[in-house]
Amino acid sequence: MRTTLDLPENLIDEVMQLTGAKTKSEAIKEALQTQINLIRRKKLLTFKGKIDLDINLDVLRDRK
Repeated sequence: MRTTLDLPENLIDEVMQLTGAKTKSEAIKEALQTQINLIRRKKLLTFKGKIDLDINLDVLRDRK
């Protein structure tokens, strides 16, 4: 999908440098995917301590 964006050049340059992206499109995709992953992880952390999975790792790993 083609989109026209007005982005600060210094931000694009920094993302390209940090990610090793060779194109601006590649850098934007990488930055967006990283942000999506971060948000998903934060959402998962809200479940910490709220879900009782009742899992016995010894049984799952065939240990006695």
